[in-house]
Amino acid sequence: MKSNRPTVADILALKGKRQLSMLRVVTLEEADAADKAGIEMVSVPPSLLGPAFREAAPNVFAVPGLEYGDFVTAEEYLRAAFQAMRAGGDAVYCAASLGIIRRLRDEGIPVCSHVGLIPSKATWTGGFRAVGKTAESALTIWNAVKALEEAGAFAAEIEVVPAEIAALISAHTSLFMISMGAGAGCDAQYLFADDVLGQNRGHVPRHAKTYRNFAAEFDRLQQDRIAAFREFREDVDSGAYPASSHNVGVSEVELSRFRSMIGG
Repeated sequence: MKSNRPTVADILALKGKRQLSMLRVVTLEEADAADKAGIEMVSVPPSLLGPAFREAAPNVFAVPGLEYGDFVTAEEYLRAAFQAMRAGGDAVYCAASLGIIRRLRDEGIPVCSHVGLIPSKATWTGGFRAVGKTAESALTIWNAVKALEEAGAFAAEIEVVPAEIAALISAHTSLFMISMGAGAGCDAQYLFADDVLGQNRGHVPRHAKTYRNFAAEFDRLQQDRIAAFREFREDVDSGAYPASSHNVGVSEVELSRFRSMIGG
């Protein structure tokens, strides 16, 4: 299947020209839907990658996440990054140290990092809350962006930062800035498929927009599942299942021969 998926160079060339769309997808069905819907970028768990992923989603730019804490040394990150790229990734997400990001870039691996609210490091910024609401806090984000530039990252997710601050930062950096709750002044807009589809039963972030109610459909399907299982159990109890149409037939001759063999 011919692929039209963009390269890192293509992504960077679009900076400041138009906003791209990005989704977090975790199943092949979601990846397939994202591709068919024209979503340009997806983040994925590395385990989703492979031939089946690229068959389902040949055109999306895929960023597998090297989750903070799953790896420790630069060598571990490098090994995981190479595996992800071989499996169909186009870049890797990495929120580890600048030294590790630099090592990945030295090996030619494109890195998307993270600034603003970083969930794995939220304790340093006061928990799960907006970051950059004061000039001093915004300057900290800016300094982190400049450090990522120097380390060789090509992109960064900027999460839950005031829109005006994020727009200023995006306009003054070479990084491709991906907004999650950071306004329309960045280079891409990023949401989780769970939130878009309405299948997140927990807290829905303020920046999320829900387009469907999959949770209600899942509830309906679960009730249908229970009903079908109950009807099956009742059929077994009553003898309605299995019926003759469900059974394999045998001729009377062969049945008689078998009876004689076992003394039946």
